[in-house]
Amino acid sequence: MSRARVRWNAQPANRAARAGALRGLRIGGEHLLEVSNGRVPIEEATLERSGTVTVDEANLDTIVSYDTPYAIKQHEDQELRHDEGREAKFLEKSLDEEGAVILDLIAAQIRRSLRG
Repeated sequence: MSRARVRWNAQPANRAARAGALRGLRIGGEHLLEVSNGRVPIEEATLERSGTVTVDEANLDTIVSYDTPYAIKQHEDQELRHDEGREAKFLEKSLDEEGAVILDLIAAQIRRSLRG
């Protein structure tokens, strides 16, 4: 019976997986922002234009946010009236509906990175 010795160097695979995850987080965040922008209340499009995606590379987190003084009120106050197709909870509802798609986008980028 022959024996073989295998030495596994996981660092390149870990680096590739992390790079893919970061790319996937950016793509997933951009997807969420695009879907959310289709629902965001719109008067002059200031709220929509304030939307940003930030990827925290240290913690592998993505933050999708809107930066206007009234963004929180527009998101949370369900009593406000909005144009057809525009609504409160625009970011939250988009994440609820697109969560699986976002996970698939991240996974696809990790797989792509690991292929080399």
